[in-house]
Amino acid sequence: MRIGVRGPSNLFGHPTGNRIRAVEAELQHSDNHSGVFLTKVVFGHFPMSFTASAEKGERYEPIFARHSVSAYICGHLHSKFGKQLWRLHTSEVPSHVNKPKTVEQFWEWELGDWKEFRFIRILAIDRGDVSFMDIKLSSTNEPPSDFKTAILVTYPMDSRSMSRVKNHTQQVRNDINALVFSVQPILNVTANILDSSRDFRMVEEIPLQPATDSSKGKPLYHAKWNAENYISASATRYWLQLLVIDSQGKQTASILRPFSVEGKTAKFSPSWLAFLVFDLQWEEVFHVLQWSNISFLILLLCFPKILNLLMERNSSYQKWAVSVSISSSIVQRKFVFRLLWFLIEGSRVKTLWYAMVIYLIYLLTMPWFWGHATSEKGNIFKLCLSGWRIQSSSGTTTSEWLGFPDLMTITLPFMYFIVTPLFLLIYSFSAERSAACFYSSKNTKCSDIQMHFDTGNYRTFLQSYNCTTRSFGCKICAGWLRKALLFASAVIACLHFKLVSGMMEAYGAVPVALSPAVSWVPPFLLAAAIIYSTK
Repeated sequence: MRIGVRGPSNLFGHPTGNRIRAVEAELQHSDNHSGVFLTKVVFGHFPMSFTASAEKGERYEPIFARHSVSAYICGHLHSKFGKQLWRLHTSEVPSHVNKPKTVEQFWEWELGDWKEFRFIRILAIDRGDVSFMDIKLSSTNEPPSDFKTAILVTYPMDSRSMSRVKNHTQQVRNDINALVFSVQPILNVTANILDSSRDFRMVEEIPLQPATDSSKGKPLYHAKWNAENYISASATRYWLQLLVIDSQGKQTASILRPFSVEGKTAKFSPSWLAFLVFDLQWEEVFHVLQWSNISFLILLLCFPKILNLLMERNSSYQKWAVSVSISSSIVQRKFVFRLLWFLIEGSRVKTLWYAMVIYLIYLLTMPWFWGHATSEKGNIFKLCLSGWRIQSSSGTTTSEWLGFPDLMTITLPFMYFIVTPLFLLIYSFSAERSAACFYSSKNTKCSDIQMHFDTGNYRTFLQSYNCTTRSFGCKICAGWLRKALLFASAVIACLHFKLVSGMMEAYGAVPVALSPAVSWVPPFLLAAAIIYSTK
């Protein structure tokens, strides 16, 4: 974005088309001015899942794949969603005159967080193969003697998170290489090869020696082995673990991990939370979530009115409702009846229904709230569903929409946790009042209501029940349904207070508090529904 917006409306990276083309030019320059194959590692702040497309839809992923980038290392998420935020990108590269269409891959690894979690990463490139390990330090004041021995196997690589399918012309390497970091002198380094098809039985033990081209104290250890013995159709059959013994006799073991000497990639299964934040393209998910919610609210408001109109004026729809009720099983009959009752009676209160319609139209077309979008004491701008409308620095009338789709951190929680439950609660209070008035005025049971409906007495079902007072059993806080609705109202009120408080903290208390659409309309509508249902 040309203008920086304060959080939480700064969730996404916004590369321009010029920036993406500049990155591609740098990668192309490396390809054209090098006689050997280069290992390319790209660093960036935002993960691809939270990187928006450029003006014409350009993205980084096809460029990284086309220029054989090995890994993209990012940050931004601060390890709050897991320590293994890894993703293997696969992109189809179009064919050229002398090159057929190919499928290229590159890894994306979240870097972790130093500020809060004290993670550091060791990245190694071993003849083009990129590997890494993360080390967590207990504190910045940790004495050097407390540093735990760290072991990074640079070849063969972990087939779950580092290997890629290699070119068929590449030969299998007969090497085992590892980096060992320790404050104590190292006495022995041993590699154990285990076969998972035989209950992880050890099949070979290989001692590693300090590399001959490394001076004293260097961390590189090396061994030769017959890698062809471990060629397998499975990328997870053979597993590797290094054991290190230092001068104090302390033994440290590396993480047991699978390997493939052919460079095959094993399936990496992230946690569901890591998948949500790292594998989904949230720019696209945001559009789906936003418009599915808006469509649901429009359907919730319009369908009951249309159904009510048709059933009142057309006997065929009345017969259809009766046939659905009678032909269904008892459980289905009750469900259909209660659903129709909820929709029709919930939308009968014209004042509340029109208020909900006007409120939804306002949210779709008008500003939600005003606030200090760019700085704590800067100018006040307005936030709409399309983003922040910010005037240019020249002060002219021209303006631009910023913070899209970043504003999903504001709009989605508000629409899903406040507006949608609010509309459902208003319908629920209206339907509960209508049912309570019917019980009170007719002195009947639920089975009698069903009888009126099933026997064709449609007007009884469809009539508006004019009730000036509620019986003792229908007064406020009476009955489990009434209590449940009031409890849900309290929950929605608390969520609304928390969301609005967060907006005030981020963009200023006064301008947000004076924005009625976000701050005052939801509690007002909820209170109006409760008061009306007690009359």
